[in-house]
Amino acid sequence: MARYPTLPQNMSTDDIRKMYSDIQRWGSILINELSNRDTVIESTPASNIYSVVTITSIGRPRKGDIAYSASTGKFKGYVSLGSETSWQDLN
Repeated sequence: MARYPTLPQNMSTDDIRKMYSDIQRWGSILINELSNRDTVIESTPASNIYSVVTITSIGRPRKGDIAYSASTGKFKGYVSLGSETSWQDLN
C-alpha cells in the first residue's frame, strides 16, 4: 500500500500562502514545459507512412502524416487548413 505525505494539521496563514505560491509557480513551469514540448512535436516532420483499409483506423495522426487508403486506392496526407486538420487526397 502506498504511503502519501499529509499536510500538517496546524498550518499558519503564511505557510498556506507560501504553499499556494509554490503550487502556482510549479503549475506555470509545467505549462511552459508542455507548451515547449508541443511546439517541438508539431514542428517535427512526420515520418509515419501508413497503409490502411480506411483512414479512420489511424488513431492519432499528426500533421504531415501520409497514408495509403486501400478502400479508395489513394494516398492521403494529414494537413492543416488554418485551425483545422484533416485527411486530404494527395495529387
